[in-house]
Amino acid sequence: MTDRIVVVGAGQAGGWAARTLRDEGFAGRVTLVGREPHPPYERPPLSKGVLAGSAAVESCYLLKPEAFAALDLDFRAGVRATRIDRAARAVHLESGDSVAYDKLILATGGEARRLPVPGGDGPRVHYLRTLDESLAIRAALGPGRRLAVAGGGWIGLEVAATARKLGASVTVLEALDRVCARAVPPSVSTFLQAVHERNGVVIRTNCGVKAIEDRGAEGLRLALGDGSALDADAVVVGIGLVPQVSLAREAGLEVGDGILVDERCRTSDPDILVAGDCANMPLASLGRRVRLESWANAQNQAIVAAKSALGQDVRYDELPWFWSDQYDANVQLLGLPERWPEPVARGDPDGASFSLFYVEGERLAAVVSVNAPRDLRAAKRLMQAGKAVRAADLADPAVNLAKL
Repeated sequence: MTDRIVVVGAGQAGGWAARTLRDEGFAGRVTLVGREPHPPYERPPLSKGVLAGSAAVESCYLLKPEAFAALDLDFRAGVRATRIDRAARAVHLESGDSVAYDKLILATGGEARRLPVPGGDGPRVHYLRTLDESLAIRAALGPGRRLAVAGGGWIGLEVAATARKLGASVTVLEALDRVCARAVPPSVSTFLQAVHERNGVVIRTNCGVKAIEDRGAEGLRLALGDGSALDADAVVVGIGLVPQVSLAREAGLEVGDGILVDERCRTSDPDILVAGDCANMPLASLGRRVRLESWANAQNQAIVAAKSALGQDVRYDELPWFWSDQYDANVQLLGLPERWPEPVARGDPDGASFSLFYVEGERLAAVVSVNAPRDLRAAKRLMQAGKAVRAADLADPAVNLAKL
């Protein structure tokens, strides 16, 4: 019998897990343990509205205060879970308390990967993973400020876009040969770089950071891999995420790139489930295991984990979906192919709105859309149905994709 459920991690995934338990009618004790002092919140605004100062901190909270209170949780804020005792079915906290569970949901997420160079941990070197970190970066931005961004992935580019809107000068330093190289095909990298350069961002590829020197009132000096130097007032590092698996590993659970789970979000211990950035799961739609770092996955997988903890027969098999807002470009990506075929373009790839379809055989494997949400919605239905598609239909703007 399940009377006590503990959720470790009070981010978006943990918040959705707790909310779902109540939505599904669970009346037992739900303990939510979070390292931060804040209630569960969504992370996308941290590099956009919250960072820009155009959105209040409270706007990114998962629930309004009265709705969160109505969940009637045993909310342990600002405290870290230190150990899982599987034999005793208890989670030990750094406060010295322990919390008993019948089912345990781990939503521990990850931490920003640190820049492993001299000076990479200095007070003017920032990482963006938490709400407080976003506010600290915002305080360092403004007209005339010089920002260096180490890493040209989604986080780095979104921070660069927001910093430019605030009047800062921005240089993005990417160690690989193109921006977002791990997430998108080359043509999309080219598009993203062009968008940023039109907005005044300097992007230097094949250029890593070797050291950061704090020169006091003169600012920071970055020694770069090509032998040159760059002066800045602040640095934001966005070079990836390290999934938090230490609790699971020390408890004897199977881990790899994340904590290994089945399609029902269960670990090698069926009473312990996992959701969010730290979960490594099999996706039938892809035919392989993946670990996804996205807003949609944090929400949808947490819902499945909560229902699974309640004994419901549910399985997670959502198509991977990512999105990013940069300047006036809304970029959405659906699917995650192991290789990117030559795309079929709909609209002008050099224009303000277009879609790129990636077809394998007669099936749609992925789509990248820029300011074309209708294309993406139709593509999702095509991919879910596994319908055969013709390149000519995808490319012809006169063809209504929704009718295919």
